[in-house]
Amino acid sequence: MTFLALLPVGLSLLVLAAHFYRAGQFVLCAAMLGLLALTAVRKPWAARTLQAVLVLGALEWLRTMARFVSERQIEGRPFVRLAAILTGVALASALSALLFRTKAMRARYGLDRQARNVNPSA
Repeated sequence: MTFLALLPVGLSLLVLAAHFYRAGQFVLCAAMLGLLALTAVRKPWAARTLQAVLVLGALEWLRTMARFVSERQIEGRPFVRLAAILTGVALASALSALLFRTKAMRARYGLDRQARNVNPSA
């Protein structure tokens, strides 16, 4: 079950790595590939780091979409399909971040224990 929950996370990181590779941003590409290894670290900070990167990745996809759509509009080329695809990729990245709220992922990364330790009324 956990493997299936981690699959969209891994795919989102791989697609981000490919995006940065194509843009010539090799350090960010390597960082995305390195973050794949972070999925094996069963600590709350690892889950929170992955969530943050996935949300930032979704914002990167939206920024890229806006830039490409603008370029295509200026050139008078079609842009709706491009906008739909990149919006879908951004949504997939954002939804991957939400997978860390599932019961299996909370248990894997100890996120329930973290919440109990922070509770000031305990």
